[in-house]
Amino acid sequence: MQGRSFLVLVLRPEPPVEQWLADLDARVAQSPAYLSGKPVLVDLSGVTAADADLPGLVRALQGRGLRILAVEGGDPSWTGGAEWGRALPGGRPVGEVAVPEAPSAEAAEPPPVEPAGLVVAEPVRSGQSVIYPQGDVTIIGSVASGAEVFAGGSVHVYGTLRGRVVAGFVGNPAARVFCQRLEAELVAIDGVWRTADDMDPALRGRAVQAWLEGGAIAMAALD
Repeated sequence: MQGRSFLVLVLRPEPPVEQWLADLDARVAQSPAYLSGKPVLVDLSGVTAADADLPGLVRALQGRGLRILAVEGGDPSWTGGAEWGRALPGGRPVGEVAVPEAPSAEAAEPPPVEPAGLVVAEPVRSGQSVIYPQGDVTIIGSVASGAEVFAGGSVHVYGTLRGRVVAGFVGNPAARVFCQRLEAELVAIDGVWRTADDMDPALRGRAVQAWLEGGAIAMAALD
């Protein structure tokens, strides 16, 4: 089976809601691309009906240009649910997202240049996620079942690929995936994905590369 996958930003309002909105505005001011064009899931588990005017909160978020995709953690008895979109159960917490601060105009030196690639010199264990939107990711080892690797560029795995790998996830159809031994649960490039059930059984256990061709993922053995 093939399809498209997207990353969703999760926002979790906390009381006092007015201060939380002010902090959100401050983050956006530091990094204007933080929320630009991203679909948003709102986690309401941190507030109650007594903490916030919920219809007013959704209007405040929409007024900041956010595209609210869905909501989770809200009380089903709250009104205004249709304004939030459908409830989306499940999901897995990954911790807070660090938002880079804007460089000071008084900075004496330019900020350091981000490396074009990330090298992970150890295996990626089950439950771990490696996320590097700036470029390629190279794994010196294997990717375990239940692990995830997201790269803005290509992904190179010098070991067995058993987990899920997403290359070109910020929009890069030229990205590729390389691995020494294919046992992957999912391979995705630029939002197009292929699950284990849809992979050629003849490629399992072999060195493989994957790329986009004609809007679908193509795979071929390297050995």
